[in-house]
Amino acid sequence: MFDKFAKLLQAPARATPRPPALTRLAVPHEPPPPLALAPGLVYQQSPWVYVAVNRIAEAAALVPLRVLRVQGEHTLEAVRHPLEILLDNPNPFLSRFELLEATIGMLELYGNAYWYLASGDDGRPAQIWPLRPDRVSIVPDAVRYIRGYVYEIDGQRIPLETSEVVHFKRWHPANDYYGLSALEAARLSVLTDKAMAEWNKNTFGLDNGVPAGIVSVKDMVSDADFERVKREWRASYGGPQRRTAFLRGSSIQWQNIGLSHTDLDFLKGRHANREEILNIFGLPLGLFSENATEANAKVGERLFIERTLWPKLVRLAQKITQEMLPFYPGRFIAVFDDIRPTDTQARLDEIRAAYPLLTINELRARYFALPPVAWGEQPAQASAVLAAAPPLPENAPETSAETPADAPPPDARKAALDELAQWERFALKRLGQAQGRPFAVRALPAELAFEVAAELQGAQTEDEARAVFKEARARLTEEAAA
Repeated sequence: MFDKFAKLLQAPARATPRPPALTRLAVPHEPPPPLALAPGLVYQQSPWVYVAVNRIAEAAALVPLRVLRVQGEHTLEAVRHPLEILLDNPNPFLSRFELLEATIGMLELYGNAYWYLASGDDGRPAQIWPLRPDRVSIVPDAVRYIRGYVYEIDGQRIPLETSEVVHFKRWHPANDYYGLSALEAARLSVLTDKAMAEWNKNTFGLDNGVPAGIVSVKDMVSDADFERVKREWRASYGGPQRRTAFLRGSSIQWQNIGLSHTDLDFLKGRHANREEILNIFGLPLGLFSENATEANAKVGERLFIERTLWPKLVRLAQKITQEMLPFYPGRFIAVFDDIRPTDTQARLDEIRAAYPLLTINELRARYFALPPVAWGEQPAQASAVLAAAPPLPENAPETSAETPADAPPPDARKAALDELAQWERFALKRLGQAQGRPFAVRALPAELAFEVAAELQGAQTEDEARAVFKEARARLTEEAAA
């Protein structure tokens, strides 16, 4: 990228003719008119815009991006795909985190973000450089929709082909080429909050907290004395933002004509601006309110991830799939890790409804992200899932095989709890070892036994396995109390 731009910028002006590609391009389509303040300046000066953009951009940059190979209706992760390697080191000066942070930040501030793809010897992208949206203009085309891009820097207009630029944008209802930023929608609130902050600064800074008023000089004084009174008053109490009137009379009197912070309900006004700005950017009230409880904070975090952050990641991943993965042979898609919170009970209900219809391998792949096993093509009924459990050691206690299966225990709840304890010891001893003889379940309800076995498939540590049995014991206790 530097080589392409440096050749135009370092050469003498008279020896740098207009690039030939520009003569083939139509006049660039001008972007929408900017805000009263430049988006970059607003980000630097508005605390609420900074908080909103910074929180979104940093949270998005933390989520890993995966490249999946498409095989029919299924996808498999491509280990260390060239695109993943490129994103880990996009150019000598940026890391993956910095690239994604800048991209999401520009989308929020400008509604547009651009990547310049510097090609390598094989024609594939070798480096990725984010371009400043305020320097990029789109060249429309009647047939191809977009003919190219023009990047303006230091007075030089550099043409870029469509294959060299990836354009991320938000939807704009009144513009076919440029996106609409959240900052534009929050323009009035941002400007109002800025004006209130500046008025507050002037009140306690330049004017020393002295309110506006009228100084009435009732005694008839000479013009020289009147001017002297004005100079001395303004030197001691005045300020460039004040409107202090002087009236001649028999004595000097001051009358307050300004509005105090209380009269203007200053704090409530700034709080209203804060909430409106952050809501426009998609930050729920529970994330930043000083009165939020722990429950409100958790709900706010979930809403932020599901309704604000996740759609932005999907937009980014699909554009990368569309614009960058065609450089590599094969069918691939780019996806970010699904960070949306899941409802455990709803997930178990879904598994319970699906297990009579799916095989064990299908259950393992869909709900537990586990690889297929040799014995996994049988129907995923409760007995089939339990058969997948690890074997019981020879010296471990186990329910007697000679006990009739239909013989009711004297205390069903106690028998079920005892069996859970035996199963827990069995599972902990064989955790992570080879599959073998299953544990015989007789006292536990069939649905509960299935759920325990299903969750054990995804348990990787002793703590996770113990949590499965703890939840099962709690459920038995609740059902007995009911």
